[in-house]
Amino acid sequence: MSQYIKDHNDLEISLEEVINKINDLPSFPQVVQEILNDLDNEEISLDTIVEKVSLDQSLAAKVLQVANTSYYGANSKVISIQQAISMLGITNLKNLIRTSIFKTHLPTAYCRGFDNLGFWRHNIATAICAELIARSLHLKHDFAFTAGLLHDIGRLVLVSRFPKKYEEVIRLAIEKDCSLLDAERNLLGVDHVAVGLILALQWNFSDAIQDAIRGHHEPDDKELNSIASIVHVANAIVHALDLSDNQHEMAVPISQHAWDALGLSEEAYLAIFQETELRFEAMNQIIQ
Repeated sequence: MSQYIKDHNDLEISLEEVINKINDLPSFPQVVQEILNDLDNEEISLDTIVEKVSLDQSLAAKVLQVANTSYYGANSKVISIQQAISMLGITNLKNLIRTSIFKTHLPTAYCRGFDNLGFWRHNIATAICAELIARSLHLKHDFAFTAGLLHDIGRLVLVSRFPKKYEEVIRLAIEKDCSLLDAERNLLGVDHVAVGLILALQWNFSDAIQDAIRGHHEPDDKELNSIASIVHVANAIVHALDLSDNQHEMAVPISQHAWDALGLSEEAYLAIFQETELRFEAMNQIIQ
């Protein structure tokens, strides 16, 4: 690997370059930001959510599509938003809206060799798994879902804003059979964790989301919010389940500290594995 790095020593990216590229990203439209804020408001009424979904034809279509999947077991075809929301439940509806918003408004990847569909499959599955773990621990599962959805957001910045350089990262990872994280660090001098944290700070994501991004590979810092351990374990589980459908999928190591901190039983994990796969197949409808 060292010779490859010497031959490509012009690929390093400075933090200043990252900040400049992030500053160039368009911010969320005000109406979208308002919806995201509403979703975090536990007092929001179901009628208000129905109204907002109904005003967005694309989102409404996705809600109906998911509600009609076999996972939700509809006995007859769901044809109205009210029916769909009754079928999905408010938590699943909120998560569906969050997923649709972030997938629509985050940077689009144009990088040869980068599997954009696989990227979103992985992040949606991690979000679902993180939510299920948090629910098992009786913790706030809305934040866990969002944290799982955004944990790799730095990679999206790298592939969309530095596509030529990231092509070399992908090539190195494949040729040397190493992780993208290791290839990023060796070639670029930065990794998607640091870049994701910069974006999270610039866009004023919550401290819990920032901790999840910061710690999803290395969650052992005791100062981190517990959501970092949840997302770390969820990320590892989803890699092991190969839900991204990526031929270069690699298993990732799990921190013993994070695993012990969650303290879930084998039976609980088996249930989480199964439910993650089932719910993912339903949610997967929106990224096709």
